[in-house]
Amino acid sequence: MPDSLATKLKTLRNRLLTEQRDLITRAAEIDALPSDKTLQKIATLEVAIGAVESLLDEQTGTPAAK
Repeated sequence: MPDSLATKLKTLRNRLLTEQRDLITRAAEIDALPSDKTLQKIATLEVAIGAVESLLDEQTGTPAAK
């Protein structure tokens, strides 16, 4: 894999992580449970982050965490 693709995957992972952290932080600041929509978005981002990390690990030869 060209380094530029690895760099792009890392950048994408960072954007997804930032979005997820922002949602979690906002959810923590309210005095109620987050909406189902917010929880679903957090979960969807988690899946996407995992997929990007798996591809990055696969392409760089890093063993996947078990």
